[in-house]
Amino acid sequence: MLAGWLFADLLLVLALVSMADRPDPQADDHPKPGHSKDGEPTRPPTGPRSVDRRPQEFQVSGDDKGDLAKQISRGTRKWSGRTAALVLTFGGGPNGTVYAHRVNSLLGKGRPDMFTKKTATDDFHNLGKRPETAVVRVYFYTAPGG
Repeated sequence: MLAGWLFADLLLVLALVSMADRPDPQADDHPKPGHSKDGEPTRPPTGPRSVDRRPQEFQVSGDDKGDLAKQISRGTRKWSGRTAALVLTFGGGPNGTVYAHRVNSLLGKGRPDMFTKKTATDDFHNLGKRPETAVVRVYFYTAPGG
């Protein structure tokens, strides 16, 4: 019985060693976009996109929906053209999660191309901030292949 377990363990070790020796099938071994030797542009990298680990932040305040949508539009202008993957909103005061939820519900109105229906949002409260203020942390998708 012990010999059977020992044999199974050895087979597992051999399988792991052989898998560790193989290259990553998801790795992109294509060159970065640029010009080839003959001057023709090369194809941009393809593949799954990932989420940038460094969030971008902006702040909003107030209660008026139209004003909040304008603040969202202004606060995200410098990241125009990018798509948000995840948004964490920290509303101020004891009812901060309610305010954060309100802000998150207006993201698509402020910048519909950036905040799609596929953008994940979460509401938090921050007792150290004034009521009706929020800090919005946006995690963007990276470019395909990058």
